[in-house]
Amino acid sequence: MTTLQFIHNPFIEIILRTLAVYTFMILALRIFGKKELAQLSVIDLVFILLISNSVQNAMVGPNTSLNGGLIAAGSLFLANYTLKRVLYRSKKMSELIQGEAILLIYEGKANLDNCRKAEITIEELEAAVREHGARDIQKVDLAILEVDGNISVISSDYQTKSKVSHPRKHKFKGRLNKS
Repeated sequence: MTTLQFIHNPFIEIILRTLAVYTFMILALRIFGKKELAQLSVIDLVFILLISNSVQNAMVGPNTSLNGGLIAAGSLFLANYTLKRVLYRSKKMSELIQGEAILLIYEGKANLDNCRKAEITIEELEAAVREHGARDIQKVDLAILEVDGNISVISSDYQTKSKVSHPRKHKFKGRLNKS
């Protein structure tokens, strides 16, 4: 088998097409922002479904057989596993592909420049703060947009609430000791 025949092998072609689509999707998600990954709206879900359908043919080409689909899926699993290993071992590569965490709130003050950079509105930031149990931005010690698109929030407001024991805790304590 010559090199040219090797390239024209339909299964090798599926692997190469799949890797090209995988690389494109990672770059596109990196360019369009990690905010898109954290909270999927209906629009985002429809977008993901349509993207997956639109790139299917680009991966398998005219080969719509079971073998073609399994080879494409296997290639994706292998590429994803390999990329995860590379990102784990190389901090520079991880930062290049995934980016870095972005500080959004520090000691009750929103960092508006970083919010703009991350394309997060104050309303979205306030909603994330409330989801983490703080009443408002001023009660937040630290909020960070993580590389996975989630917003981590640390607040003294939440810590105070979490130190208060649960009302039912005392009810069951007595019963457990009587056994």
